[in-house]
Amino acid sequence: MIHPHHSALDVVIAIDIGGTTVKGAAIDAAGTVISRQTASTFDAGRDAYASVVAVARRLVDEAAAHGFAAAGIGIASPGLVDPESGTVMFAANLGWDAFPLRRLLEAELQIAVSVGHDARTAAVAERAAQGAGASGTDTGSSYDTAYDNALIVPIGTGVSSAVVAGGVLIAGATGAAGELGHMQVIPNGALCSCGQRGCIEAYASGTTILDRYREHGGTIASSTQAIASTLDTDPIAARVWADAVNALSIGLAGLAAVLDPAVIVIGGGVSAAGDTLIGPLREAVAARLGWRSTPRIEQSALGAQGGLIGAAIIGWTDQVLDAGFARQTYLSLSSEPQGAADA
Repeated sequence: MIHPHHSALDVVIAIDIGGTTVKGAAIDAAGTVISRQTASTFDAGRDAYASVVAVARRLVDEAAAHGFAAAGIGIASPGLVDPESGTVMFAANLGWDAFPLRRLLEAELQIAVSVGHDARTAAVAERAAQGAGASGTDTGSSYDTAYDNALIVPIGTGVSSAVVAGGVLIAGATGAAGELGHMQVIPNGALCSCGQRGCIEAYASGTTILDRYREHGGTIASSTQAIASTLDTDPIAARVWADAVNALSIGLAGLAAVLDPAVIVIGGGVSAAGDTLIGPLREAVAARLGWRSTPRIEQSALGAQGGLIGAAIIGWTDQVLDAGFARQTYLSLSSEPQGAADA
């Protein structure tokens, strides 16, 4: 397997698997992006695993061309993830069932692999960006302790969440803690990809917001981002957006009532809507928590990059990273051009 002694020319391969795209980057220990790649998850009929392998191979090759060796691979995966074995027990959006991702990828590439749940991996990055060390521990007075009791909610192709309680990331008995997207909030509601009706994800993911807009006859907007920007002029967009906020607010108010978080962080691609999402969501959650104070609700500092940055952190399994690693990686990702998406 991988050599135990890191050199300055080591990188980790970070991969964030989404239901729509597989994003990857080769990142050094200082948080500098050496190379990046993106592929469609189900490109040209290829399955999700083949897309992960294709992105990983290209990144390893590109890193080598720049004189870097891959010291590890960190992966953020949706679904039920067992980080001990690196197995994805179930991922509806990927068609995976008891899928031994780490074992297969290590055999394929001969590089040590760490697999984490996408939202919990993003939570590691969010906390690091707030001043916690890569291990999640406080590294100084700058750390925002609200993140010790937090809900981190990435919204992309799916809706997920990570629960941080007393400074600990909660995985649950089967690794399924935080499956916010499959909380049923609308009785006999819209059909979800998991087979249930009325799930939050059936109303509030980037994919379902656009799907519902089209189902209701919407024609003006061609993306979820466009829907968010036409709420004042497009009544169908406004209705579908309100449904998404409503579904999310039911789930978040319920979790807030049970877990008492100090902060709820909205991340993932849909968080790019900013105040168009956060504003009405704050109001809706507050209205449902009339009996108590409302946790602060804010936009992620890392946006859609949280999963990828977290994957880099867990990929550096035995490297003590600087507290600024997450922020530096975010800056580097924000300034680097996207890699070619064809494979």
